[in-house]
Order: sequence, then C-alpha cells, then structure tokens
Amino acid sequence: MQLVVDVGNTEAVIGAVSGRTDVQGHWRVSTTVPRTADEFAYLIRGLLRDDGFEGATFDQAVLGSVVPSATDVLRPTLSRIVDGPVVVVDATSDLPIRLDVDEPLTVGADRVVNTLAACQLYGRDTIAVDLGTATTYDCISADGVFLGGVISPGVSVGLEWLGRRTAKLPRVEFKAPERVIGTRTDACIRSGIYYGVIDAIDGMVARIKSEWGRPDAFVVATGGYASTVGYAARSVDEVAPFLTLYGLAIAGELLAGD
Repeated sequence: MQLVVDVGNTEAVIGAVSGRTDVQGHWRVSTTVPRTADEFAYLIRGLLRDDGFEGATFDQAVLGSVVPSATDVLRPTLSRIVDGPVVVVDATSDLPIRLDVDEPLTVGADRVVNTLAACQLYGRDTIAVDLGTATTYDCISADGVFLGGVISPGVSVGLEWLGRRTAKLPRVEFKAPERVIGTRTDACIRSGIYYGVIDAIDGMVARIKSEWGRPDAFVVATGGYASTVGYAARSVDEVAPFLTLYGLAIAGELLAGD
C-alpha cells in the first residue's frame, strides 16, 4: 500500500492506496496554514490512527505538489511515517508520458499525474476537468501526450468574491439548488454559481473538442468539486474524484526503485 499526497494551493489530499485505484482511505487538510514537519507528522498520524490505519504498512509515499514550501516540509515528514522511500513526482519524472507544450517544466504535478492516469486507465483521447482551487482542462492523447489545456478560476473563487466584495450578499454553501430561478438572495447566488460552473464546463469542453478536432474525446471530471457538479454537466462522461490519487499511485509503481 502507498501513502499518496496531492498538495494543492488550498488543500492537500492524502490517500491510502492499494494497487492503482483502490483508495482505502482519504483525507483533506488545509495547505493555507503554515505547518512544521512535526505538526504535519502529528496531523497525518492522527488521521491514519482515527480511521484504523495506525498499524498499516506503507511501502512508500508518493508526493505531488504545486506548493514548493509544502513539498520541502512534507518530504521529511512522510519519510518518518512510511517504511520505504518518498517519491516526489513532477514534470521531470521519468514517466511514460510526454509534455508537448512550450514550457514543459512549468506543468504542475497534478496535471502530470492526471495525464498519466488518463493514459493508463482510459487509453483514449481524454479531456480531464480538474475542479479544485482552479478549474483546469487537460488535453491528453490516447498515447499519453499532454497537449496543453485551459486554466480558469475555480468554484471557490466565485463564492469568496461575492462574499468579500459585496456588502449585502451572504456567503452560501455550494450545492445544487432546487431550481434555476431563485426567489431568495441566497438561492439566487447558489443557482448562479452552480449552473455557472456547469455551463462553463460544457461550453469549454465544446470549444476544446472543436479546436482539437476530437469530437469523441472522453471527458472525465475530478477534483474536490467533481462529485457536486460533474454528474450535472452534460459533457462529462465519467466522474472520478480520485483521478489524481490514481495517477500518483501509478507513478509510484513505475518509479519505485529508481
């Protein structure tokens, strides 16, 4: 079993993964709060203990991060928790994919492992829609070539902007509204954010398919908000909230012993 960690700008997702896709446990922790290696170790061990993983054996840890400061802290932290090595995955990792973009070394670890997972699991032209702090659209060919994509503001940006920038508009929970036309202010906001995200996904996917010339490209939604909006988007073929964790686990298998 591997302990995989996907570090984003807002949250880190930690997973206990057996094989490539068997996520036996998963946890989210904030990355906006600075923590020392001791604090991270205490936190992760506590999460593992509370969910029955205290005596579990982890062959190695696999870390993918877009936050360099968190990477520097988590690498020694994870080495204290797992029995084997800590594998850090980034754009320089020796993986069976190719980053066919102008500046390949700037491609984030999350997009690297999403490309790997899509190639290994689907084996077809894929658009991976990752709904996190940002919403990213990754174009991945059937043979594992990352061709680029789109980065747009994430769901939380709209929610936070309305709450901070307007005097009378309340903050609302992000969930599916009962109807499109709201009759209360909070219902209007919830509808606007929710359906705005869904229509943005469908519109962007249509544009990508047209420009790429792949009308039959497979569309997978992943990330923290995937389960909330992915099933409602007409263009999404599959919702895989843990695609990035799958990619980290696959990378760990391929890079083990390097």
